[in-house]
Order: sequence, then structure tokens, then C-alpha cells
Amino acid sequence: MLCCLNPDCPSPLNPDRITNCQSCGAPLIPLLRGHYRIIQVLSDEGGFGRTYLAEDVDKLNEPCVVKQLAPKVQGTWALKKAVESFQHEAQRLQELGKNSQIPTLLAYFEEDYYLYLVQEFIDGQTLLKELRQRGTYNETEIRQVLLDLLSVLKFIHERGVIHRDIKPQNIMRRFSQPHLTREVKEELVLIDFGASKQLSATVWTKPGTTIGTRGYSPLEQLQDGEAHPASDLFSLGATCFHLMSGVSPGNLWAENGYSWVASWQQYLRRPISKDLAEIFEKLLKKDIHERYQSADEVIKDLVYQSPSPQPPIQRNKLLAGVAIVLLAFGGVWYMYGFQPLNLIAENNFLMKTLSGHSNVVTSVAVSSASNRLTLASGSFDTTLKLWNLSTGKEIITIEGNAGSVYSVATSPDGRTVASANGNNTIKLWNLSTGQEIHTLYGHSSSVESVAISPDSKMLASASFDGSIKLWELPSGNEIATLKKHSSPVKSLAFGPNGQTLASGSEDKTIKLWNLKNKQVIRVFKGHSQPIRSVAISPILSDSPLSKGGLGGILASSSADDTIKLWNIATGQEIYTFVGHSYSVNSVAFTSDGKILASGSSDHTIKLWDVTTKREIRTLKGHSKEVTSLAFSPNGNTLVSGCADGTINIWRVVR
Repeated sequence: MLCCLNPDCPSPLNPDRITNCQSCGAPLIPLLRGHYRIIQVLSDEGGFGRTYLAEDVDKLNEPCVVKQLAPKVQGTWALKKAVESFQHEAQRLQELGKNSQIPTLLAYFEEDYYLYLVQEFIDGQTLLKELRQRGTYNETEIRQVLLDLLSVLKFIHERGVIHRDIKPQNIMRRFSQPHLTREVKEELVLIDFGASKQLSATVWTKPGTTIGTRGYSPLEQLQDGEAHPASDLFSLGATCFHLMSGVSPGNLWAENGYSWVASWQQYLRRPISKDLAEIFEKLLKKDIHERYQSADEVIKDLVYQSPSPQPPIQRNKLLAGVAIVLLAFGGVWYMYGFQPLNLIAENNFLMKTLSGHSNVVTSVAVSSASNRLTLASGSFDTTLKLWNLSTGKEIITIEGNAGSVYSVATSPDGRTVASANGNNTIKLWNLSTGQEIHTLYGHSSSVESVAISPDSKMLASASFDGSIKLWELPSGNEIATLKKHSSPVKSLAFGPNGQTLASGSEDKTIKLWNLKNKQVIRVFKGHSQPIRSVAISPILSDSPLSKGGLGGILASSSADDTIKLWNIATGQEIYTFVGHSYSVNSVAFTSDGKILASGSSDHTIKLWDVTTKREIRTLKGHSKEVTSLAFSPNGNTLVSGCADGTINIWRVVR
């Protein structure tokens, strides 16, 4: 059968070997762009085109989904907006497609005046269809659905994408496939990042207004056109309520507006635990400010407020699984991969493994003050830990952080350790005693990175809100706010003389700032995916510009699996290191600038010779994604944080 690609055709299916559609007379295209055979219409997008099931003849007739943009809009502005949004959708899918819980973008092109997106075909069924077939979900099943979906929301939100239309129709469960393991074959997939549905809402109503589905979308989204991570979390709560109760939030909304969220429990067919009910109460808050603000917050409550005590072995498995769920460094997810946390390295470079955190270790930093090597580590478990690096003994656990700790930094003078927190704050702690010194407020979203200047007089903080703030130490007074990035800022690094600051962002750029006039000196472009980490060599180059603070080498790592070296004085790319198979989450220089370490979601650490541009060795010993790296002052010891909650201490052989 051949399928007609005229979006207005009332009966698009035709027999093979005819040239024109029997229904509308339009010319038939046997192979779209030479290798996509259109089989049938999957859905009609309400005046914006259609979605088709197709086969890729160049891949042994592998099934795929083809989305067509053919907007019927009035006016040049509306048409331009439709095309731009469709293009942005393709770009988003390209960036998000490395996650197994999101359909992969296979192609994007124009043909016969229509735009097309080709996506991975998900062999499965939606949760709405599953609900109708099997009935409502019990509490255990709902908890699993929440964990599955929170992981992918964490992933997209870290990349500045808000889905805006989460509901049972847009969540698919893959059908079982014999060659896949049980843990992977039935995973939930979030679909319909939906150019068409966003476009219809944007074009048919005033720009910036309603996007989403009534009943599932929160007030701020339907009323004001605003969408935030907390908006998707409301939709997730409404979706799971539908699965538990069998009652459509859309029907409740039509009858009662948003009043249903205050009495949602009366619609449940079976009672749920108090702890889970409290989670849903917060997910379904009408006021966005009273709601959960991040997926991290929900996962924390979901795991640590389980309704009954877990047996020790089961509890360990759960914690290991949550570490996997939480990590979003570069789009590599290993869902349900419950493995022991005490994986033993198969090389002799691993000296110690430190266990103590119960969740992802997000950041590590080393201080050499007072003739003692102190290691600071931050985690999604909301704690900051200080360790004696020489002995591996824990010194103190600091539990005063509200929300996950995304980044830690120690001051060179040994007095202060700073933590960047998920509740939009930075906390300053006494490195010797663990006592809180200050809490710094000012960012409007989670603080993703902190760095302290070489003279210990300035703190820089970067946020998911896209801003960078400079703070005076030890007073904690705000000095300035720097705003030039268009997406969340993920990493910061001071230059060796403290006059410059490098910032890496989800917008795929690195910016170098002059801290005297608070202006951007230059922008480094070259990575094809978001920046994960930046580091500046402690050694200035011999460039004449070094005296002005512009010298040395900048290293950057990205979700594109590469590390780049840049000449700070000229802004030119020096070299690209290729060798990791997944996102490179952290880079760090030795104190002499001769060795660069890189940690990746492929579970490995690589050491690179900066002069020869060659790989020195690969360190293997982590069971999950490597999230953070730090060298000791003499460069002979490397510390690495991991998604499994452990910290490894490595011997570095020159």
C-alpha cells in the first residue's frame, strides 16, 4: 500500500503501482526523500500536518515515524512562527535524542514545500491505552512510574526543555523484545515533544498563551502561557492521579476547574500511604511556588519516605538505582541497573574507595591548608562531607543544605568551603569546623557551580537561571551579576591570576570574563552539545598578553563526548581530544598544567598529556558515570566522584 502525503486527503491509502491518489488525485511519492516508505497515517495534527508510520528501506525496512508540517495559518507571522517552532523542535530532539526514554531524531528535511521530521518508532502502547486495558495502578506501580518519568524530566530540564504536555497519551511503554533484558525492554518513553501541538496553541491563540492540555497542565501554563520545570511536575502528578484513580483530570477540570486538586484523594479507588499522598499534595499544588521545583526534590522524597522499612539488601539496591535515576550528565541513563556499590577496580592505580554518600556524588574539591589534605564532596543526598584525603577517613558530615548539593569549592587559604544548592542558595562553611558562615541569596533557580578565586577574596556562582554572580569573601556581599549566556550555566573556573573567569553553558559556548569591568572578553564556540565542565591551566603561557591576564590554556568538556583545548590569548581551538564514548562531565588540570584528566558517563577517567596531545592511560574502577574530578596540589593524587555515591582516590604515575 502507498499512503498519500496530501495532509487534506480524506482516504490516503492506495494500492501499489499507481501514480496518483485515488481519493484526492495528488501525485503519490513511493519513497519520501528516496528511502522512507509511508505506510499509514498515525494521527492528524489539526491543520498543521499529519504523523505517519513509515519504513526506512535503507535499513532493512526498519519502522520509523514521520511528522509532516503543513500549517494552515493566516498571515506571514503565523507561518514564520510555525516553521521556526518546527525547526526548534528538530533541534531539541537532536540534543535530547541520546536518552533511551526519548525518541531519537533520525532526519529533518524539506520536500515538496513541506517540512518533515523523522523519529525513532517506539514499539509499544501509551499509558492511556494500558490503563483502559488493565485498570488502575496500585501504589507500587505508581512509585515505579514516578521514578521512571522523573528521570527523563530531570534530563530534559537540565537542558532547558520543558515538555508542556505530559499526560498518559504522551507516555509509551515499550513492548517486550526477546533480545533485550527485562529491565530495559519495558521502560517508559516520553513522546510528543510536539511541534504540532505547541504550534497549534501558539498560532491559534495569542502568542505566549495556552500550551498544554486542560486538567493536566497547571494554572500558570494555561492562564499565562508560562512553563517551568515545576509545571511539568504538576502534569506528572495529574498523570499519575489519572492512572491511580481511572478518572480523567480533564473531565474534573471541565466540571470544577482547579478545585479538584484540593480533593483529589476522594476519587481514588484504593487508599495510598500517607507518604505518597504527601508527595502528590505537593505535586498538585495550584500555586507554582508551593509545588516541587525540581525532579531531584521529588525523587528524594519518593525514596526516603518509602512507606515501610526496606530490608538492607533491597535498600542498597534502591539507593544504587536512585543514583542512576538522578544523573543527567550528558544524557547517558542506565535505568534500573541495580549493581553493588563496591565494584573493585581491575588496575593498581586505585588506592581507596570512599563510601558514605547515599546518592550521586556531584562534586569534589581538595584543600591543602594547615598541612592537611582535606577533601570536600557534595551529593544529591543534600550533604556536604569533609574527608582526610591521606587516610580516607570522614571528618564531618554537614547536613544544613536545603536541597541537593550541585557543586563544592574550597578556598586556597583553607578557611572556607562553598556549596551550591538546589534551593537557589550558596552556603559558606568554615572548612575547619564545619560551621555555617553565611547563606547567599540571589539566584532564581538552582545553583549549578561555584568557584573561589586564587586569592580567596571572591566567590563566583553559576545558576540554572543562566546568570553568574560574584560575591565578596569573607563578607558574602554581592558584587555583580553577569548575564550573557542564553541557557543554564554549568561550570566555572577562575584564571590563575584571578582577573578572568571562564563559564560553560548549556548554550554550547564558553565565555571568558574580565572581572575588572565585568565584560565578556571572548566567546569560545566549537562544541556541538552543551558544555559540562571548564578548567583553566594554572600555568600562564608565554604570550605577551599573559601580563594582562589573558594567557594559558582553557579546557572544556561537553555532552558531545569530546574535550577541547583553547588558546586563551587568541581564542583559537588548539586541539580536540576524542576517546570517550559518552558525555565528558568533568575536566581538571594538574598544578603544573602538564596533565589533563577527564571523567565521563562511560564510567572511565582518561589522563591526557597536554604537550603531546596523547592519551596517557584510562582509569577504570567506577561502576557508574564519573561526575567530578579534582587533583591534589602536587598532582600525584586524583579524586573522582561517581553516580553510585562513591569517591575513588587514584595514584597518578607521571
